[in-house]
Amino acid sequence: MQPIPPSQDPFYTATDDFKSTAPGTILRIRQAPGNLTAITGTNGSAAYDILYRTTDSRYNASYAVTTVFIPSVSLSSPSSSSSSGADPGGNISAAAALLSYQIPYDSASLDASPSYALYGPDGASWIQDIATALSLGWFVNVPDYEGPLASYGAGVQAGHATIDSIRAILNANGTHFAQQQHRHHRYDALNLSALASFLPVDTRIAMWGYSGGALASEWAAELQSSYAPEIHFDGAALGGLTPNVTSTLSSLLLNDTTDAGLIPSVLMGISSQYPELRQFLVSKLKTEGPYNVTGFLAAANMTNLQAIVTYAFQNITDYFVDGMEDLLSPLVRKIAANEIQMGYHGIPQMPIYAYKAIQDEISVVEDTDVLIDRFCAVEANILYERNTIGGHVADLINGKPSALQFLHDIFGRTNTTGFPSSGCVVRDVTVNITDSAM
Repeated sequence: MQPIPPSQDPFYTATDDFKSTAPGTILRIRQAPGNLTAITGTNGSAAYDILYRTTDSRYNASYAVTTVFIPSVSLSSPSSSSSSGADPGGNISAAAALLSYQIPYDSASLDASPSYALYGPDGASWIQDIATALSLGWFVNVPDYEGPLASYGAGVQAGHATIDSIRAILNANGTHFAQQQHRHHRYDALNLSALASFLPVDTRIAMWGYSGGALASEWAAELQSSYAPEIHFDGAALGGLTPNVTSTLSSLLLNDTTDAGLIPSVLMGISSQYPELRQFLVSKLKTEGPYNVTGFLAAANMTNLQAIVTYAFQNITDYFVDGMEDLLSPLVRKIAANEIQMGYHGIPQMPIYAYKAIQDEISVVEDTDVLIDRFCAVEANILYERNTIGGHVADLINGKPSALQFLHDIFGRTNTTGFPSSGCVVRDVTVNITDSAM
């Protein structure tokens, strides 16, 4: 079976009874179609797609898909069951490493979802990171955290879907899913049994994401204590954070940058969760002229790259009857305060490694400084490194080695990064791996 776009693939549709199931319930499972395992190289032994129950931004039942990659050789690390890694009898126990890797797909199109996009050229750089993680013996989880409506920018949706993708993988160990949820679907049951055979009971869990992927990861970190207190996260690496998307949008609106395409994409994404916002935006879009409703709404069917190319250097306010006044209206600000403002939905209960370029052109470093200060004031455990070199794109590369080292330390119970045992450390660093100044 070859992969087909999610908008055309029946696998991506909900089961009839999904609303009556608990968040994280596995609804369907299949071996990932096509050559997904092959393109990760020899480091991966299998890959599965899982359709699972989650919760949207309005706290209604929803669903999403995640892709889980199985390493050829699983790394065992000291157990999270005790600080020494030993059981009461003195025996050293082993735990697998599960990395939930949130990809920044930054699109309001369902067909841009990672479970499908990984097969194409847009997924090449992310496949490389997945292959690296697999080579270290880590299981890798890659959720379509924007959900079935491709709700780009909707933080609560993204956080819930990220958490529930991990719940679903952990639930694969429960044989009752094969016996109950899949008793009429032999193909699903066989795949579930195969996946469960790879997963140990004791698994250490960490998250990693950059930019839009960090948005999903950070919201998961904030929401975990209230939404999934039963899950223990061992750490999270968050790069290129965008803590205040309203601030980011305002900057993009004022500067007509190459990244102007982020604006229609994120507004289409968030408004998929809030029909009243979509109705308001459509009512305010011009119906005539070169910048009109048709051109703006087209972003709903574009990948991130397509939107960037289409809207580059445009003044997005030109699409609206009352320009900036419409885009920064009270309704937009009200929804933004709940949906895209980090730092107000919970305190991360796991160690956080945050990294950000001081000259980040997408999201000013001061926004991240404020977020980190807020968390540190309430006793969060954070190492925050501010890079004096490059901008948003450059730090995707410049920050990667330190992020991987942090994750390696988390899974191996070592500390080569100088991570504080408690409290926070904030420091400026100078790391220049890429030639990009952006």
